[in-house]
Amino acid sequence: MAATDVAAPPGLAGRVVAAYGGAERWRAAEKIEARFDCGGLLFNWKRGPDNWRSLHIVCAAHRPQVRIEPFDRFNNAAVLDGGDVRIERPGGDPVEIRYDARSRFPAGRRILRWDQLDFAYFLSYALWNYLTLPAQLMNPDIAWREVNDATLEAIFPKHLPTHTKVQQYHFDPTTGLLKQFDYTADVFGPWAKAAHTVTAHDHDDGLTYTSKRRVLPRAPSGKALPGPLLIWADIHSFRLT
Repeated sequence: MAATDVAAPPGLAGRVVAAYGGAERWRAAEKIEARFDCGGLLFNWKRGPDNWRSLHIVCAAHRPQVRIEPFDRFNNAAVLDGGDVRIERPGGDPVEIRYDARSRFPAGRRILRWDQLDFAYFLSYALWNYLTLPAQLMNPDIAWREVNDATLEAIFPKHLPTHTKVQQYHFDPTTGLLKQFDYTADVFGPWAKAAHTVTAHDHDDGLTYTSKRRVLPRAPSGKALPGPLLIWADIHSFRLT
């Protein structure tokens, strides 16, 4: 079915898709390319005191396939393919592979420390979710419910890697742009209740995209607490291909 044969979703979801480029452009898209930096307290805890700078990500717009590079000092890439994750050399040869990576979380040593494949899995699926939101709003496998004129609730199927089954997204009711979304990061544990705030948007390739994201603990009221800063991500370029 061609992109123009399918209407935009109704209500708030349709306004959000329009704000981020429109249904026709997102349905026709095959891949997203972006550059980003990221870091934060949880990354330091799980992988050591470091920030990840000038990373290049290419991900499929409509399915969980992701490539992030350079992922380590050897210029290897982190690759997500559905629920499986691997580390690849620059030429594409595999270094390490882990099938059904989600089944390993959060038990065992992962409560205290992540290895390279653990981190590759988390970062890959998280960025795929963040960058493909307009496509997800048109995905029939995800059950979307309009809670009010500024909030959508999503119920994700088991085959799509994401933070948790049920998540809520809060938008500016006037612009349709994302302000915050709420989830429990199950890979960390049931205590990891996050308020994922969007503090800035930018424009590239004729599209509006989220350029600054800050993850903070979520209070019982649903509001973001002032700290600590759990994860941050700055996106510097964004385009659909």
